[in-house]
Amino acid sequence: MKTIIVGGGKTGFYAAKTLREHGKEVVIIEKDRQLCERLAVDLDISVLHGDGTAVEILVEAGISKAEAFIAATGKGENNIVACQLAKKHFKVKKVIARVNNPKNVKITKMLGADIAVSGTQILT
Repeated sequence: MKTIIVGGGKTGFYAAKTLREHGKEVVIIEKDRQLCERLAVDLDISVLHGDGTAVEILVEAGISKAEAFIAATGKGENNIVACQLAKKHFKVKKVIARVNNPKNVKITKMLGADIAVSGTQILT
């Protein structure tokens, strides 16, 4: 199973690490070039430098073969756009979004995420 993760921060890093430990193929898309280099070395996976809301980058990451997509950036609006592209344009089977503001969980699901995870909502 191929999973694409947008965002290589702590959430994206540990999601990728866990999926790799379970034998899954993982690709991370990250905007920060230096972080891309560290992720590629630390995780031994494909890491693309770019914007996960750009169709060209998603295609380069192999989204047409992805069964799962995780939007894990620190910017909720980017996660919503990335999930919407993954679900509605590329027809990815399972789409998961990190939601920073718990008030955005419902809209994130309406716009394409199968699962919207809010750390704040979980804690409260």
